[in-house]
Amino acid sequence: MGDSNLTREKRAAFDVIERNARAIALTGDNIFYFGELGNQEYESAALMSGLLEKEGFAVERGLSGFPTSFMATFGSGGPVIALHTEFDANPDNSQQSGVAEAKAIVEGAPGHCEGHNVNAAVMIGAAIALRRVMAESGLKGTIKVFGAPAEEQVLSRPYFVRDGYFDDVDIALHPHIGPELSVGHGLQQSALISVTFTFHGETAHAGVAPWKGRDALDAVVLMDMGLAQYREHMAPTSRLHRTITEGGLQPNVVPKRASIWWYFRDPTAEGAEKLFAHAKKVAEGAALMTNTTWEHTVLSAVWPTRGNRTVADTVYRNMEIVGHPSWDAGEHDLARRLQERAGVTVEGLRDQLPPYKGEARQRPSANDGGDVSWKVPMVKFYFPANIPNIGFHHWAAGVALATSIAHKGAIAGAKVLAASALDFLTNPALVEDAKRSFAEELGGVAYRPLLPVGQEPPKALNHDKMEPFRARMKEHYLDEKPEFV
Repeated sequence: MGDSNLTREKRAAFDVIERNARAIALTGDNIFYFGELGNQEYESAALMSGLLEKEGFAVERGLSGFPTSFMATFGSGGPVIALHTEFDANPDNSQQSGVAEAKAIVEGAPGHCEGHNVNAAVMIGAAIALRRVMAESGLKGTIKVFGAPAEEQVLSRPYFVRDGYFDDVDIALHPHIGPELSVGHGLQQSALISVTFTFHGETAHAGVAPWKGRDALDAVVLMDMGLAQYREHMAPTSRLHRTITEGGLQPNVVPKRASIWWYFRDPTAEGAEKLFAHAKKVAEGAALMTNTTWEHTVLSAVWPTRGNRTVADTVYRNMEIVGHPSWDAGEHDLARRLQERAGVTVEGLRDQLPPYKGEARQRPSANDGGDVSWKVPMVKFYFPANIPNIGFHHWAAGVALATSIAHKGAIAGAKVLAASALDFLTNPALVEDAKRSFAEELGGVAYRPLLPVGQEPPKALNHDKMEPFRARMKEHYLDEKPEFV
């Protein structure tokens, strides 16, 4: 760590973070064992918002109708710095911590297999450090801390932006787990529109009088086939994928209702809208062929995530100050065993800060923070709390998330996040530079929400997938809760 480059405020923030390393670790570990799916993160949201409220933040819950969302505010006046991240898990990815083989905590249950539990720990640790430094030094400005539910469904933040929660924000910072400290600017991720299509027909006895029925499942299958044929004619950078969420009740009853859930991805918002428009034509064709009717519901629609150059430059300078954690032999050994088992490059953990990426490479993944990045200068940066070369959304990506690997990485991430926020809080010229470069980067593009006017969020999403497991998962909750000192 480059101590000679530390300001007084950063040194104070780092002291708070280091002194509370146990509390930051416990924040992430508790959320790991909660393992809650998107829009069902009741335990996780209560823990996070409760910690901030206890620390003196004013907490607003239920943003945009999301029951597990929150915004915690401290300070007054400008600049206004937003910290935002996700804290949800994925279905059927329960995994015991520190075990380098597939071994569920609760068989079939949800689990963290990316690391959003560590994202949450980083954001909470940095927010508390910032509040204490601001209070003790009399530093002016406002910190807004956003808990964003259901990122795995790419869901909540477009609603937050649409509903004005980022209207007064000057700079936004989004920490996310990765294998190393890294940040870039420019387009980072893709646009995405999430839509359910539901077809309506008529029941009949499938063995005795099938001609009296109108098969909604046939319409779903035909829509799926139609878009499968369309894939040949899509740009190579576009993606569409689906899951059938409702397909009838039993084989001898012609289904009168069937549903299919689609994601439409493209490097641009316009490209995602084009895919969606074509899908509606295919749905209409499927309905005509099956004598059914159809409707659709947009669950979410997000712009591609982009990074502002000035904010990225600032974040990387703080990465140079913080540096990578020092890993011990046991941590390297766990990483190598897992990499070997996964059949990927065996390198252990990364010890050195990589060179600055500069211009980012856009990927086909999406994040619901994308809309924020077109509203205000923002970056999404990565901190080293998971194992290199292990892909997300797989049990292997859950192995490290409640171990010392995640704990050390969270400290590095919290320091980078707090230090970067302090740079903008203490330097008005840097805020103005970010705004200037942001305007240049947009090049006249006017942000508009992709969400349909009046669209309401799916508040009950994942309830049926979470509740069958919650009681058994509670048996594994940690007794020790974080206490910041």
